[in-house]
Amino acid sequence: MRIIRGFLKGKRFATPPGFPSRPTTDFAKEGLFNVLENLFEIEDKKVLDLCAGTGNISFEFISRGASYLLAVDSHPRCIQFLRTNIKQLEIDKFMNCYKSDCIVYCKNAPEKYDIIFSDPPFHLKFHEQLVQTIMEKSLLNKDGFLIIEHGKQTKLETLKGFQFCRNFGNVYFSFFKSEE
Repeated sequence: MRIIRGFLKGKRFATPPGFPSRPTTDFAKEGLFNVLENLFEIEDKKVLDLCAGTGNISFEFISRGASYLLAVDSHPRCIQFLRTNIKQLEIDKFMNCYKSDCIVYCKNAPEKYDIIFSDPPFHLKFHEQLVQTIMEKSLLNKDGFLIIEHGKQTKLETLKGFQFCRNFGNVYFSFFKSEE
């Protein structure tokens, strides 16, 4: 796992054996950020990364200038890995992590975000519930985007706010926009 661009470019992370999360491939991550950077500036955006896992996407957002990022994951090993890397990279003024189930967090989230990214395990079937919760709770700022990473079998086109879907290899990203 490596950071592709920004002030942390080139930093590499090795996940420990048996880690409970799989990082997004560099190919898919690069494609995702190309799409994002054609939609808006990442600089100064407030970002929420749900099911953050390794923090692969989180660290890329921070490296590219996001003003603040909260990484949420339910697994203690993921949170410990995130905390260790946040400290080593000295980015604790830009990034924090929180242990919680992502749907529970969204139901009780105290603030709104410019970008919400989520990469739930592909085999779990709560993608639709997550999108609905985020939209019902109005967690996106005006003109904010929600991006859900998923596999080919997951279809989200009929959900409120759906804009488009892009795929990079076996990885799909569905984009939703705040309708406020």
